[in-house]
Amino acid sequence: MTDLSLISWNINGFRSSIRTGFWDWFKKTDADIVCLQETKIDKAAFDAELGLFAPTEFHALNEAHKKGYSGVATFSKMAPLSTELGLGLPEYDTEGRLLFTHYKNFTLVNCYIPNGQRDLGRVPYKLEFSDALIKKCEKLRKTQPNLILCGDFNVAHQEVDIKNPKSNKNNSGFTQPERDWMTKFLGMGYIDTFRHFHPEAKDRYTWWSYRPGVREKNIGWRIDYFIVTKELLPKVKSAQIFENEMGSDHCPIGLVIKN
Repeated sequence: MTDLSLISWNINGFRSSIRTGFWDWFKKTDADIVCLQETKIDKAAFDAELGLFAPTEFHALNEAHKKGYSGVATFSKMAPLSTELGLGLPEYDTEGRLLFTHYKNFTLVNCYIPNGQRDLGRVPYKLEFSDALIKKCEKLRKTQPNLILCGDFNVAHQEVDIKNPKSNKNNSGFTQPERDWMTKFLGMGYIDTFRHFHPEAKDRYTWWSYRPGVREKNIGWRIDYFIVTKELLPKVKSAQIFENEMGSDHCPIGLVIKN
């Protein structure tokens, strides 16, 4: 039985990440599967870039209808059995936020959950989208209990997951309804792998504002996750945060599983 290494990273723009050394990082990381969020690129430009590099056996992009917005991409050294772009629901699929890859031993869901926005105007949509994702996962779980969800969930679940919980309690990404959704989700037999392996970890974040000095002072949020079903947990070996990796306002996170 071999180990599989997975990486997830909100790169905040595929083109900009390439200019800051993405392909060098990709080669150095040498992960079996890399999931990216907020790619902000259309398929034609994506395929043109990959034609110059040919990085892996398999790659797929789910692009938003709106140019230069959202989007997720998955690279894999092994070809999946099948792929799905989105939930199959038009009200949730125009922004290119979900990419399902079905392998023999597990299904991987690359996620970019909507942001609730500064005025909280999109929180209701975000919660509806997230509930639709749960329904999809529960349906998949009936035939494939081994699910891995990764990506930017745009919510810091607990106070330990954010530097300044009191001053952010009414801000998007840390409102009670958003946190309650994550509690509900995890309560259905899904495991936050980083917190499982590092239950006492503090000051471990995955996103920082671009404002000057914020990242240097580690004033961050942990909003990127690898979440697995409890059925898969015995095969999970480790979960990591690579906070020293630059190139985005997020940092990569990692998971190692027995395949």
